[in-house]
Amino acid sequence: MKIKAFLFLFLGLSQAILAQNPLFKIAKVKYKGGGDWYANKTSLPNLIQFANQQKKMGIDPSPETVELASPMLWNYPFIHLTGHGNVLFDKEEQRNLRQYLLGGGFLHIDDNYGLDKSIRREMAKVFPELSFVELPFSHPIYSQAYSFPKGLPKVHEHDGKAPQGFGLIYQGRLICFYSYECDLGNGWEDESIYHDPVEKREAALKMGVNLLQFAFLHP
Repeated sequence: MKIKAFLFLFLGLSQAILAQNPLFKIAKVKYKGGGDWYANKTSLPNLIQFANQQKKMGIDPSPETVELASPMLWNYPFIHLTGHGNVLFDKEEQRNLRQYLLGGGFLHIDDNYGLDKSIRREMAKVFPELSFVELPFSHPIYSQAYSFPKGLPKVHEHDGKAPQGFGLIYQGRLICFYSYECDLGNGWEDESIYHDPVEKREAALKMGVNLLQFAFLHP
């Protein structure tokens, strides 16, 4: 499949070549239902810049937007979904997303506050046989390029709960990571938007690199 071939090529190239010739793009998911899928406009560009500068990951600096029913979905080994409101997947989107994830793609869902109820409902339609499970801090996603022995960093408070990282696991493979009560994407935004401390933004960006690296190395 296209994603598999893409990732195989990625793993076979040196970091130096990747730094000069971006190999692939990542994308933000545009969904229906009324939620603000377009939230955090500077988050993915900043994450890509950090990943390319710090780890020479070779990602195209301009993230794209993709709808789940689009055949273009298969062009992106990593897709990111965020927002505050309702999410709704139609039947075609459910089928395509399932095929994409089973075919080697990776979905990161970031609750920007208010997404939890609808995203759990919609992902249950995509994978009725699976449920989100909280990943232990020993999971490899927390120890890729950077170590997070206590799990996700806390960026914004919201309800004051501890941040949690949930996953959908299919036949032993993590296909979707869901960051909850964390606001990871806000930590990737321009400093001028939320004025978060440097150390908080850096922690969020490092965790983002872990997500990218895990997705690319575990297709």
